[in-house]
Amino acid sequence: MLNNQEARSVVSRFIDPVARRLLAVGLTPDAVTYIGAAGTVISALWFFPRGQFIPGVVLIALFAVSDLLDGTMARLSGKAGPWGNYLDSTLDRVADGAVFGAVLIYFATHGETWPTAAAWVCLVGGFTISYAKARAESVGATANVGIAERAERLIVILAAAFITGFGVTWVLPVATAVLAVLTLITIAQRFTHVRGQLIRRPADVAAPAAGEGSPPSSRPAATSGTQTPRPTTGGENDGGAPGPAADTGQGTLPGVDGR
Repeated sequence: MLNNQEARSVVSRFIDPVARRLLAVGLTPDAVTYIGAAGTVISALWFFPRGQFIPGVVLIALFAVSDLLDGTMARLSGKAGPWGNYLDSTLDRVADGAVFGAVLIYFATHGETWPTAAAWVCLVGGFTISYAKARAESVGATANVGIAERAERLIVILAAAFITGFGVTWVLPVATAVLAVLTLITIAQRFTHVRGQLIRRPADVAAPAAGEGSPPSSRPAATSGTQTPRPTTGGENDGGAPGPAADTGQGTLPGVDGR
């Protein structure tokens, strides 16, 4: 989503001047990341449980601009690095949890049973999607698949909440239920994708130690004192660990922040 050079160049025309101004007044990329996350959490947990969805969504959308600004500020100031990626990705999980948690609280306090359950699936499933990707990368696999990644989940829930603010009360429960199903599908897609990469590895590793009669390995013998580095995969939207080649600092666009 917006993860292409043309979109980035269009957005940068508006974001770069703002980023330069913020740097000029002494704000750091990390400070903008903290402000954006805190603003999202407070806005979601204050407005959504009260059913005040319109101001809540508007404020969350404004604070989401920090996902554009912090990465641009890091690039302009020469401070882009792995710490920015780590901080941005971690606080994104906090912000996501606040949004879906606030929706869950709204449903629970209004006695809506199945929407509450659906919101819980979205909340826990969102963290599971992120963890599945991060854990896959830690064992040398990739999990860049899924029908409902972070950007899509947030857009759907915020759009539904905004429409509900105008009195169309059935939209948010239905959207939450649909997201719950899509979240479960995404988890299954990532599990299946990673399993396909890892399921053959035990046999490959065990083959040289199988004992007498085992065929010689076709792989070249490792040179003493050297080790072939494992390639590190860059993330997309959901909590992966960005590799060195993909490291551009903090998130540069909402939903495409290298996680």
